[in-house]
Amino acid sequence: MLKASSAADDLVDVLIIGAGLSGIGAARHLQRHCPGKRFAIFEAREAIGGTWDLFRYPGVRSDSDMHTLGYAFKPWTDAQAIADGPAILRYIREAAMETGIDRHIRRFGCRVVAAAWSSADACWTVSIETAGKTETMRARFLYCCSGYYSYEEAHRPEFPGEADFHGAIVQPQFWPRELDYAGKRVVVIGSGATAVTLVPAMAERAAHVTLLQRSPSYVVTRPGRDPIGERLGKLLPARPAYALTRWKNVMTSMLLYRLARSRPDRVKAAIQRMAAEQLGPGIDAGNHFSPRYKPRDQRVCVAPDADLFAALREARASVITDRIARFTPRGLLLESGAELAADVVVMATGLKLRMLGGMNLCVDGKPVRINEAIAYRGMMLSDVPNFAMAFGYTNASWTLKADLTAGYVCRLLRRMDRRGVEIAVPRREKDVEPQPLLDFSSGYVQRGLGALPSQGTRSPWRVHQNYLRDLLLIRYGRVDDGVMRFGRRGALP
Repeated sequence: MLKASSAADDLVDVLIIGAGLSGIGAARHLQRHCPGKRFAIFEAREAIGGTWDLFRYPGVRSDSDMHTLGYAFKPWTDAQAIADGPAILRYIREAAMETGIDRHIRRFGCRVVAAAWSSADACWTVSIETAGKTETMRARFLYCCSGYYSYEEAHRPEFPGEADFHGAIVQPQFWPRELDYAGKRVVVIGSGATAVTLVPAMAERAAHVTLLQRSPSYVVTRPGRDPIGERLGKLLPARPAYALTRWKNVMTSMLLYRLARSRPDRVKAAIQRMAAEQLGPGIDAGNHFSPRYKPRDQRVCVAPDADLFAALREARASVITDRIARFTPRGLLLESGAELAADVVVMATGLKLRMLGGMNLCVDGKPVRINEAIAYRGMMLSDVPNFAMAFGYTNASWTLKADLTAGYVCRLLRRMDRRGVEIAVPRREKDVEPQPLLDFSSGYVQRGLGALPSQGTRSPWRVHQNYLRDLLLIRYGRVDDGVMRFGRRGALP
């Protein structure tokens, strides 16, 4: 879209990596709260949108409501609170264009592959790869908004006999535009949010869709529209109505999460009872919707307007809990001995974690090993200067934490200006013991823990999955807390 930087303009105050939901939000914070800062955005894809530009599978949507997944600065006005992918993508692009943020996108179709920090110069030298060519750019502060999973590779287990299968095998992350599944038998392998989304969407056109899961997940129903939000929208102007609905949903989510943690058996029984009521007597909810783990040990899947349960109840779809022995020419042979006929098999088997978009970091000639670092406030890395990353909640909307992170970065930059310093670095404390960053049993998290930084045993190294607590600590807490060190160019403080 825009030309490459020249030698005259290759130094910016802040370089944002990623033009998705987090990156556009970060840019808007800089624009509003640090108007004197010169920033640029680089995006690896060919368009704005990140995840919502990548995923094109049938029915793609968020399982978070748009009053909390949306930006605080831009009210969500669409009737559907649980929105589909195209609507979210339009929203992100509108946010970028309405505020002129799109003009700060320096380049599409480029990957930031490495960044080297120099304390002598108090800046990063960033290596950017475009169409096989590598260029460099310098930035005083590096802000990574590239998400936490690989866009190029998903988790893809291999099964015996796949080469014998006469049908199509596809992955949601790389959905083929030419795939026609109308009138065909479809098997969706998986039990997470993507599988729960795909089944009812594909059941509208397929001959039949089978959800084949190795183990169940929790699935709850939510109305696609927010009746309280709609009512507030009729009584109040858009911004206060949106803000009130946002806070209502934040508090409801926190209450439910707290309840799931303190009374897991009661919450599990309630979720199973709701599933059984939605399914009716013909489907064994106890077998297919009764996970072995406790609620909130993994993210709970959402079925807007009970669409998954309706598809199952109306026999447009079915659910089987079993393991795959092998593929056959006609479908799948299960460990129970049953053979499942299929024309299309969808591998909704999860993501592959990748921090910082795969970028390599180096500080004063020393490589940074991400998995040996400790996350400071869940947004910076120990002993890595002038660096921040957007990393959302596991139990709430991603944007809530990303918004707090962007606000903190602006506070930090202003603090540096007031003190007349060029370097800010959270220094690791010797008595802080590392712990896993995510206390989550989901398969993609457990597979990727080795790629993640750790968290510490106490603040500010502890990652709180609690928006209210983070609001107080991050938005209103001290920036100069004794852990964050400030200094002039020349050496790390």
